[in-house]
Amino acid sequence: METTAQALVAPGKGILAADESSPTIEKRFKTIQVESTEENRRDYRAALFSTPGLGEFISGVILFDETIRQKAGDGTPLVKLLRRQGIIPGIKVDKGAKALAQFPGEKITEGLDGLRDRLAEYVQLGAQFTKWRAVITIGENIPTLTCLQANAHALARFAALSQEAGLVPIVEPEVLMDGDHTLARCAEVTAAALEALFTALFEHRVTFEAMLLKPNMIVSGKACSQPAGPAEVAEATLRCFRRVVPATVPGCVFLSGGQSDVEATRNLDALNQQASAPWQLSFSFGRALQAPALKAWAGKPENVKAAQHVLLHRARCNGAARFGKYSAELETRTT
Repeated sequence: METTAQALVAPGKGILAADESSPTIEKRFKTIQVESTEENRRDYRAALFSTPGLGEFISGVILFDETIRQKAGDGTPLVKLLRRQGIIPGIKVDKGAKALAQFPGEKITEGLDGLRDRLAEYVQLGAQFTKWRAVITIGENIPTLTCLQANAHALARFAALSQEAGLVPIVEPEVLMDGDHTLARCAEVTAAALEALFTALFEHRVTFEAMLLKPNMIVSGKACSQPAGPAEVAEATLRCFRRVVPATVPGCVFLSGGQSDVEATRNLDALNQQASAPWQLSFSFGRALQAPALKAWAGKPENVKAAQHVLLHRARCNGAARFGKYSAELETRTT
């Protein structure tokens, strides 16, 4: 597990999150006027996973339950498409965030029931790592301590069960960008969420060296009147993490969390330009990697190569950001 964790945060590489639930992928497909059928979902993801050269910048891919079972049009399992490129397959195992009873505006992630058996099946299907997402909302008088602790407990139980099964858990306590909160408020809530998380992980005997953290960057709310720039984001994020994230965790694979593809890359680049950190500062992007490819594909077989080209371009840009060497010139490069 420790070897897998290190491979997932190898220098210059990051993770592609292709684990959209059925409702989420349906919303994405609607933006390109494509029906969300099983065949279309399969063809789209097969196109992404067979992108020539993708393994140079992508270390792992997070799959959805449907996807890990699917085969491409020629009969090749999608997991095999990834392995051909040296990409590690993983699986999202939570069952989504639901309303937290008696706590308006807050959520708890479900999916622990039956998880041990599901993990055993995913091992047989080829998964080597797992992911579980918790959702933390910033608002008036929230998040509450109860919400933070409940989600931390669920993340810790998930992580312990994953390691029991020989799988590397990626724990994702996402503090949402929604709202008008300041950078400082995001930092305050993120610190509290991470403190609760690592306390719970320690209590559940999770091995930090065999897990990864998928955190939000510390950013201003989407509606904040004074949004922070990349340098401020990087400084605030690392200041917070140095206080609460154990140095034995191999890496932080940041989520994009509603940022645009270019914005997420700029912020990742700024993080890696800061003074050395004890963890690899990598990425686990979904929309920030896929959005241009989805638009280019548009559900048409003749557009597969164009979609692969733009996916590889975004992966290359983020690979450069892993070294703090991203630039506007690289963004406009076509080859």
